[in-house]
Amino acid sequence: MNTGTRPAKQATAPAAPARTGLGAALARRKPVERLVAEGGTGTGGTLRRSLGMWQLTMISIGATLGTGIFVVLGEAVPKAGPAVVISFVIAGFTALFSALSYAELAGTIPVAGSSYSYAYATLGELVAWICGWCLILEYGVSVAAVAVGWGQYLNELLHGTLGVTLPAALSAPPGGGGIVNVPALLVVLLAMGFLLGGAKESARANTVMVAVKIVSLLLFCAVAFTGIKSGNYAPFMPLGVGGVSAAGATLFFSYIGFDAASTAGEEAKNPQRDLPRAIMLSLLIVTVLYCLVALVAVGAMPWKAFGNVDATLSTIMQQVTGQGFWAVLLALGAVVAIASVVLTVLYGQTRILFAMSRDGLMPKVFSTVHARTGVPRANTVIVSLFCGVLAAVVPLGQLADATSIGTLFAFALVNLAVLVLRRRRPELKRSFRTPFSPVTPLIGFGLCLWMMTSLEFTTWMVFCGWMAVGLVIYFAYGLRRSRLARPEPEK
Repeated sequence: MNTGTRPAKQATAPAAPARTGLGAALARRKPVERLVAEGGTGTGGTLRRSLGMWQLTMISIGATLGTGIFVVLGEAVPKAGPAVVISFVIAGFTALFSALSYAELAGTIPVAGSSYSYAYATLGELVAWICGWCLILEYGVSVAAVAVGWGQYLNELLHGTLGVTLPAALSAPPGGGGIVNVPALLVVLLAMGFLLGGAKESARANTVMVAVKIVSLLLFCAVAFTGIKSGNYAPFMPLGVGGVSAAGATLFFSYIGFDAASTAGEEAKNPQRDLPRAIMLSLLIVTVLYCLVALVAVGAMPWKAFGNVDATLSTIMQQVTGQGFWAVLLALGAVVAIASVVLTVLYGQTRILFAMSRDGLMPKVFSTVHARTGVPRANTVIVSLFCGVLAAVVPLGQLADATSIGTLFAFALVNLAVLVLRRRRPELKRSFRTPFSPVTPLIGFGLCLWMMTSLEFTTWMVFCGWMAVGLVIYFAYGLRRSRLARPEPEK
């Protein structure tokens, strides 16, 4: 039996009889059959199915492997010390439980909206909106956060090759010692250019960039290993369990992206088969690389020194070898690596907005597809300009934590969605099933909530403010414009 084919339209769920009342409107769900049937359709054109399993895996790795290890490592080590390796394991373990739930839902509901669409089919429109709003925070803000880190390594590369660096006023945001971060804006606009060319073309470019960054990280491990000093691992946990937990919550930002393949559900050739495989394979590869790099890095440089340097891995390479060549080579790899994160995460953001717009919860412009390229062109330009400006004026640390809390909340909802869909629609064909359900999704849900409590109060305030703005938009716009509020006749 070919699990990659679309399930036959068994009893296509008819539109539910119209019900009155605000509570009924907030709880209305979009049938799975309708979600799948609408896959790829937009205003003026359709998305094109051109991505295979390897390309989907590279999208997930491209969206995940980058700033977390090249930049955020320097933010996390001062919180946990050498035990940052454990923090990576904790964050990866938390991501694993959610990844299993994502894999099941991506194979069952292969659409562009990712967890937003999964919530729409299971938990109702209001919860779906909240999830989608969190995804906008996750993807949109993480694009900006990643772009901020790109400028650090670009400066390192310029210094090593040309002996010059960009002035602080033009390479750092306000509050970070500068006026505007021009490199951050530049890399977002560069990614926008690739995306406007089409999904297949963007995937090819991403695959090349992913290969470059994996080779760069393996090269770092090989060279930095020669500089490891056992004394750098002691004390292993200088700031206690609380520090390890806090670093783990920050480093969860490093795992954002394994779900990026799920946003390509409407452009995958065989989504039911390939999406679950791509999600799990990408998480495995990324976790192994993260732990290996972190273990070597804290062994090669005292943990207290991490908070005082930018471009951490390049600095370690230069200290270990005493030569600028290796640092320049790694900086080049980091520039390529972080650019691929910007490209793939920006892609995911545009596809989530595409799905929300198609459902009527966002303006129609976000689901308008260019007939020739099969790309939501206006969507891509608007999102890119917004993320680019955000990257140019907001410091990295604030962006990373805000992204983590939005992601954790969305992941928690995905774990619940698996349980709800299993109960309400047990007959649906599932190409992948989360093992040991309901225990596994419940553990994933609990871990997400636990890591959210480890984030700072300021981050929670930002999150609550973001949610408040989102609810105002939903009640003022989405509630009445939702397509489920005005069911279309069956054709």
